[in-house]
Amino acid sequence: MTPLFKEIDSQVSPIGQISLRRRRIPALGDRDIYEVKLGDEFLMSSMFVAAEEALSTLGLAAVQGDNLSVVVGGLGLGYTAVEALKDDRIKELLVVDALDTVINWHKDELVPLGKILNADTRNRYVFGSFFDLAKDPSKGFDQSSEGKKFDAILLDIDHSPTEFLNAANASFYTTENLSLMAEQLKPKGVFAMWSQNLPEESFEALLKTVFENVESHVVSFYNPFQNNESTNSVYVCEKGEV
Repeated sequence: MTPLFKEIDSQVSPIGQISLRRRRIPALGDRDIYEVKLGDEFLMSSMFVAAEEALSTLGLAAVQGDNLSVVVGGLGLGYTAVEALKDDRIKELLVVDALDTVINWHKDELVPLGKILNADTRNRYVFGSFFDLAKDPSKGFDQSSEGKKFDAILLDIDHSPTEFLNAANASFYTTENLSLMAEQLKPKGVFAMWSQNLPEESFEALLKTVFENVESHVVSFYNPFQNNESTNSVYVCEKGEV
């Protein structure tokens, strides 16, 4: 019989103790639920992935052309990356994460989607700080091709543009640093970002100082613990032609 709870791994990271757990909740059916915690805080759960997947579907729907080069910032449980790879136009996907522990969970296939990502030759893991790489367009996200430009950048790291996984991330959300990131997009390239909150007007205004078009999408999904609909949001921004 599968145990109802198991801690698969727990490691010290630069931002605290991070752990991967698997649980079963009989009332929710015959399924394994994977969770990631940072200290005592729940970061993510395989029960709630609709918005993480929508980050890819909404972001890539706004991208024109084929043979796409795409960056995903934040690996998590792999749902954004796997959803992106369902788009046949993608030529290469770089998944950037600052925690080697999380990358190794996927490489070692301790999480279910690791097997899918490892088997897809278009996927590549990049160990590094998304925010540091985003602010350095002369080097950029692809360590094998400095200054490379991408068709889309999909970001899911912080809880929202005003609630941060790490306090140091706050400095990224400025016109200057978003502009440095946008330099790594091709003309008409797309930046999309997940947030656990409803769209924030102040952040939309900030994005409009950098991007030609900005749209916010509310993603609803059923929450069995509360027996109602929950919401996240996805910002989708298009760079100008120049």
